[in-house]
Amino acid sequence: MYHPALAPAVPLVEPVWREAISPEDFAANLADVNARIAAACLQAGRSPASVRLLPVSKTWPAERVRLAWQAGLREFGENRIQEASAKARELADLDGLRWAIIGHLQSNKARQLVRFASEFHALDSLALALELDKRLQQAGRGLDVLVQINTSGEASKFGLAPQDAAAFLHALRPYSALRVRGLMTLALHSRDVPAVRQCFAGLRVLRDHLQQIAPAGMQLDELSMGMSGDFELAIAEGATTVRIGQALFGPRVMPDALFWPGLAQ
Repeated sequence: MYHPALAPAVPLVEPVWREAISPEDFAANLADVNARIAAACLQAGRSPASVRLLPVSKTWPAERVRLAWQAGLREFGENRIQEASAKARELADLDGLRWAIIGHLQSNKARQLVRFASEFHALDSLALALELDKRLQQAGRGLDVLVQINTSGEASKFGLAPQDAAAFLHALRPYSALRVRGLMTLALHSRDVPAVRQCFAGLRVLRDHLQQIAPAGMQLDELSMGMSGDFELAIAEGATTVRIGQALFGPRVMPDALFWPGLAQ
């Protein structure tokens, strides 16, 4: 049985991102990321099959996503709904392409998300839940969602306070088109390994508690946490989905602070 507290210490990786400009580049970066995932799982006593890689294509043009698709990638995460929607339209000819919205969403953008996204990783308001459910019911479909939790306690970040999560889950019961699969968090943007790891550990502990009291039908199996520079720590603490952008696509020109509130530039 996997015991995160017993997993060895895992260092944060200093970023050395290689820009991918061909399918072969993407394949090489993907092989490196998969090797890191496998090594982290081995160190934590987990199977690599228990961790899903979600490539994050934010800021990259549709042409780069097409190259990644040619290298075998089929699902992509985006922060901004307008950017994601435009890419989904431009790449509609690609078979098997799936989109996950992983950033904050305003209620008035729910209709856009419902048109093309398969997942939403940042649910943190009942107003948004109501609007998404209404739009999904109209479209005759459901949506996998993760509830975003602010485990770092930073006022600048979106997400529910951990102590509010239980009540929020119970309030989601009327929204039958939302399939609640688990939780998501953003760790501190820091080189302080114990502080970053605690953000991930806190989400796992909360998820384990919520599984005992969640409404019937909410499995809460998923933990979406960890990005290119810290996903080994997230895996050590039980991540089931890691959101990887720069390690696959290369360094972004735009700073993360433009997409994740609270991150240092």
